[in-house]
Amino acid sequence: MSRISVRGFAVASATAVTTVGAVVGVAAGGTPAADDNNFEAAAADTTLLADIPAGQQAAVQTASLTQQADAQASAADAAAKKSAEESARIQAAKDAKSKKQAAEDRAEAERKAEQKKKDDAERASRSSVRDASSFSAQGSYSVAEVQAMARQMVPADQFQCFSNIVNHESTWNYRATNPSSGAYGLMQALPGSKMSSAGADWQTNPATQIKWGLSYMDGRYGSPCGAWSFWQANNWY
Repeated sequence: MSRISVRGFAVASATAVTTVGAVVGVAAGGTPAADDNNFEAAAADTTLLADIPAGQQAAVQTASLTQQADAQASAADAAAKKSAEESARIQAAKDAKSKKQAAEDRAEAERKAEQKKKDDAERASRSSVRDASSFSAQGSYSVAEVQAMARQMVPADQFQCFSNIVNHESTWNYRATNPSSGAYGLMQALPGSKMSSAGADWQTNPATQIKWGLSYMDGRYGSPCGAWSFWQANNWY
């Protein structure tokens, strides 16, 4: 029976063929090659497939294939798990970005709605004010009458700021005069003649002075409240 090595069927077979050839050579009168003892010594440390029973050979081969299949399956599972985790991470990032954008969009929409509400209220307030020419001229006016005129001419959301300035400048006296500088009227215009741009009766008509003062505050500070903020920081406007 031929002895076939597990580690190399082709090598063992070739060696066996060589050995057979050597024996044949001796029989034929040729030069002897290595004897059988040398061949056995070379293969002594080799586990031979022929030494393993046939059933166990099949079991060894099956176990090897099973191990390979298990290793491949484990690698495939790990790759699938890693891919799933990466996909989940990417999706979570997309979801977070979408939620953030939605929140920013809602905040912007609310801000615009609030601003529109304020703008509408301001327009409504301004459209409801009376012009100086709508008041009948009188010989004189009390503080209460002057304040009532101002409430009808100044937008409601700006009246308190307007009133604060007038309180500090003239205490609502439309004929108030500063003897040092010559400033005149409710707003202490300097010189007082500047108020002629609002009407020729600027010296005697509080409505004309209020009209001029409101125009001045809007033009220079954006509004009476803007003028009042400046006044608080500087004690003049």
